[in-house]
Amino acid sequence: MDVVNLIIFAAGAMLVVSILASIVSARSGAPLLLVFLVIGMLAGEQGILGIEFDNPDIALLIGSIALVIILFDGGMRTHPERFRVALAPAATLASVGVIITCVITGLAAAFLFNLSWTEGLLLGAILSSTDAAAVFSIFQSQGLRIKERVASTLEIESGSNDPMAVILTVTLVSVLAAPDTKLGPMVVVHVMQQAVVGALVGYLSGRLFVYACRKLPLSFAFFPLLAVGGAIMVYAITAKLGGSGFLAVYLMGYLIGNARLPQVMHILRVHDGLAWLSQIVMFLMLGILMTPSSIFEVGIPALVLAAVLILVARPLAVFVSLLPFRFPWRDQVFISWVGLRGAVPIVLALFPWMAGLENQQLYFEIAFFVVLVSLMVQGWSILPVARWLKLEVPPEPEPDYRMPLDMVPGNEVLEVAAFKIEDDTPACDHHWDEISISVPVEFVGLIRDDSWIRRLSNPLISAGDTVLVMAKQTDLRKISDVLASSGTAKGVTKASFFGDFVLNADVKLQDLTVFYALPSDTPEDLQQSIDDVIRKRFRRRVVVGDNVTLGNLVLTVRDVAENGDILKVGVKPTS
Repeated sequence: MDVVNLIIFAAGAMLVVSILASIVSARSGAPLLLVFLVIGMLAGEQGILGIEFDNPDIALLIGSIALVIILFDGGMRTHPERFRVALAPAATLASVGVIITCVITGLAAAFLFNLSWTEGLLLGAILSSTDAAAVFSIFQSQGLRIKERVASTLEIESGSNDPMAVILTVTLVSVLAAPDTKLGPMVVVHVMQQAVVGALVGYLSGRLFVYACRKLPLSFAFFPLLAVGGAIMVYAITAKLGGSGFLAVYLMGYLIGNARLPQVMHILRVHDGLAWLSQIVMFLMLGILMTPSSIFEVGIPALVLAAVLILVARPLAVFVSLLPFRFPWRDQVFISWVGLRGAVPIVLALFPWMAGLENQQLYFEIAFFVVLVSLMVQGWSILPVARWLKLEVPPEPEPDYRMPLDMVPGNEVLEVAAFKIEDDTPACDHHWDEISISVPVEFVGLIRDDSWIRRLSNPLISAGDTVLVMAKQTDLRKISDVLASSGTAKGVTKASFFGDFVLNADVKLQDLTVFYALPSDTPEDLQQSIDDVIRKRFRRRVVVGDNVTLGNLVLTVRDVAENGDILKVGVKPTS
């Protein structure tokens, strides 16, 4: 019993220390996942707690369940607009990009570690996948909001390239375990089977869960639990059918997250904590599994391999994959740099270990070391690199707290939302009846000094107040434009990014020449609208943050309709 209590205490202590370490991470800028990994190593057999753990089967089980929860949560937070903007480039990166990365990294690994080319390619396959957990968590923990096309490409790629890496890893493990296996036909069959079965099961499961949410008379508290249980079941069923379980749960989460269900907000709120818990547990476990002293034995060649992966393989894969899509060079540089490696390569490195292959320990040690380097070098520098490349965009105004109501009129979801009023909030220092909002909204009152001030008194809204409103879920964005902070306190404002002036996109260039000197080759050029100029420059779906320079002006897309039409453009002089 004492041993059991000691194990429970150690598990609780590591969890508490990991959560408290997030404070250090926030102040130092260190990636949280790196902190969790280091804490796990310190708790291992050569660390402070001296925990001995060397069971790859249990590690794979824990890692797989954790990845299912993380990918499911990531899918729920992916909006349809992101697929419309970045599905093609992300899919190319998740397939062609993974193969290019695998080949270049594999050949370098074979040379550096004196392996056969098949063994080198296996190591390349293990390291070829970017990690959704790493990408999602760093963006979320650092509060980073970048151009939608870049963010969408990275998030969809990281959530969908795991199947290709798994396919390549499993196939190469099979080849090394049975040398007579024909590599070419096996890869083609596995890729098609994993993708088709995974997509089909994920789609059907998502639709079935949405239908169940509308029909089952369950308490809202049970739906998050039903979601996580369903995601784990879908992963297992898909894997049993020979499909990609990771792809299935990601697609299932996407369909659920974008369904107009009052339960979705409850599910997201609970799964935010579950996703973080999964990352903590997974990285602690992988850190404990690693023997720190063994890292130094492969340190120098593994460091060179990490440099090849980060500086050669990933950029080349991005350049080739995005060549048909005409991405600006700044976007390509950032996508190349944010090819973070996380838990997935370490989990994949358990496959040759479980298969009993030669050099099984070497694969795990190299993968672990490369992940450490990736988290330290790339993870630590994401925010400054995004700002250096001028890809960070102002955060969208949103409620500080929102709660859906069980009662749903028709297909609309009603929510109660709370807004913390700041000095830069448009509604600050105004009475409620002086505020004009273009959509229906019910003012419930405000909280001031722990007291509820009801709407009947028509109070003056002041900085420090928390305003409570009830409205349709689909109208909260327009309401947030009036009741949420504009971001001045954070140093990132729409005025500094887009400019002080806003124009409709249908304005003709000729109208601008009254105030600005614009270059034009022919008089017909001035008959173009701002929308025409921007679309000709990009030749694809335009997103917020896209910009063109005309003479001494920078025109930046500020608002885009759901159908892709440009609505508003910010105007500012070149710096």
